[in-house]
Amino acid sequence: MSRRFCIITVRLNFMTREGTLSPAEIGIVGGSGLYSMPGLTGIQEVALETPFGVPSDAYVLGRLEGRNVAFLARHGRGHRILPSELNFRANIHGFKQLGVERILSVSAVGSLKEEHKPLEFVMPDQFVDRTRHRVDTFFGDGVVAHIAFADPVCPQLSEVVGKACEKAKVVGKRGGTYLCMEGPQFSTKAESNLYRSWGMDVIGMTNLQEAKLAREAEICYVTIAMVTDYDCWHPHHDSVTVDQIVAVLVKNAENACNVVREAVAAMPKERSCKCGSALAHAILTDKAKIPAATKERLKLILGKHLEAQ
Repeated sequence: MSRRFCIITVRLNFMTREGTLSPAEIGIVGGSGLYSMPGLTGIQEVALETPFGVPSDAYVLGRLEGRNVAFLARHGRGHRILPSELNFRANIHGFKQLGVERILSVSAVGSLKEEHKPLEFVMPDQFVDRTRHRVDTFFGDGVVAHIAFADPVCPQLSEVVGKACEKAKVVGKRGGTYLCMEGPQFSTKAESNLYRSWGMDVIGMTNLQEAKLAREAEICYVTIAMVTDYDCWHPHHDSVTVDQIVAVLVKNAENACNVVREAVAAMPKERSCKCGSALAHAILTDKAKIPAATKERLKLILGKHLEAQ
């Protein structure tokens, strides 16, 4: 069944009392399935253009648990965009333009281990890339930068989401590896068993590129992986009915709303991680050699670092 296609959508917005747009603090990435959430105030959609093109959809800004948040439907509302067609750079850059410093990425996944059951959430701390057609860096065109990516997930965010799962009474497991496949087809049984032999925990089609680009943009990032079913390796995979899948999807959506709300409520005001300085020692190019057009395109990301050189 198409588990990786049922990703949560939370419709959010925010307007100040003076009627002007206020910067968002926290970004939420999701997809089709849910368009409202208890506790939201106000509605304003913002359609952005970025130096890397147009994001998947308008960003919806709002107040959630007293914090300014921005939501983006990863595949566009109505689920119009394939994983390989996603403009990951525009999506992440748009969050940067809005002032977002942290991203909660909610995504449906298949389980590659018996221990990760449907209706459980996993917050992976590692990724393995099996994609082939993705652009996953802001750099190039005259500027070279190599970020550290040994630990691709923000530890502070992971801890916050783990505790949020406890408060929401959802089984949430910290750690594990997310296998990012190309898609849109699902795995063959041979591939699924190969990934299991590698020790992979869950499988999806979208989150690795988001994590890479968020790190380059110095934005904290965490994946909230909702297990919808077992991948095709499982002996009972083909016996799962549509009704069973739908029931899991509906419950996962409800649980994800509760976890996101608890995470936003508990989010520390200040970042204690190193995500915000990921580019401090990553830029290798002499700033005098960077083309003016490249500097202009990347000024939001590189500006403070070029000034400091």
